[in-house]
Amino acid sequence: MSPNPSAAAVCRVRLRYAKRGKLRFTSHRDVARAFERALRRAALPMAYSQGYSPHPVVSWVGAAPTGVASEAEYAEIALVEHVDPEVVRAELDAALPEGLAVLEGVLAGPGGLTERIEASAWRIEVRGLAGEQLRRAAHMLLAVPEMLVERVTKDGRRSLDARAAIVSLEVEDCLAVLPASDQLSRCGILTAVVRQASPAVRPDDVLSALGAVAGLPSSVLVKAIRTAQGRLDDDGGLVDPLAADRAFARTALAPDGLARSDGRSDQHDVAGHAG
Repeated sequence: MSPNPSAAAVCRVRLRYAKRGKLRFTSHRDVARAFERALRRAALPMAYSQGYSPHPVVSWVGAAPTGVASEAEYAEIALVEHVDPEVVRAELDAALPEGLAVLEGVLAGPGGLTERIEASAWRIEVRGLAGEQLRRAAHMLLAVPEMLVERVTKDGRRSLDARAAIVSLEVEDCLAVLPASDQLSRCGILTAVVRQASPAVRPDDVLSALGAVAGLPSSVLVKAIRTAQGRLDDDGGLVDPLAADRAFARTALAPDGLARSDGRSDQHDVAGHAG
């Protein structure tokens, strides 16, 4: 479908997608470019930005840092026609390269997606340290009110309080896959819920804080995966940011057609529409 900058958006679809394998090393800018190419290949009826070089209207929320994988990345796209969100998911997923997978598509309900994301859950596999070492370090970190770590940014070095962002931090042992004599056979898994402050505290910042408070060695191999994002509930867990949209989609269905994302009904039959 050719870009039509004059066409107005009539609905929005919110997507949860995964970044896996080697693509965890790609920057968010490269991921965004891959999505834009996939949207064109999928021929979805996208709304386009105005100006000399129109682009599909895509909003990104809380993109994972370069070098980490994720099963819970979020984006929102604007469409000029009503399309079944599952069709959007399937068509876009088929057009993306291996390593990017669209896991869910939901009709956007009232309210913004950004305001529903307050924290991230991380699974961080650390090789080179035993689970018990990490467990002691985690207890020490949780016991202090503040732990400043340094990060190199484009504007130079800056300090941030990693401890203040940590909601919970637990450790479990992982099975060794290397010979017992190999240092990297020692392994522990951190599960952390971390508030998304500004600047965001990343998995490597959590490890820096653990190393600083407990004197842990820095020669470790780390594999981090974001498993969830959302608002914090009263127990420190995360509320699925798409839950409200699923509820809206269920109540939006009316006898005369599918309700629009602004709450008004529309007469178009969207079942099976593929762009």
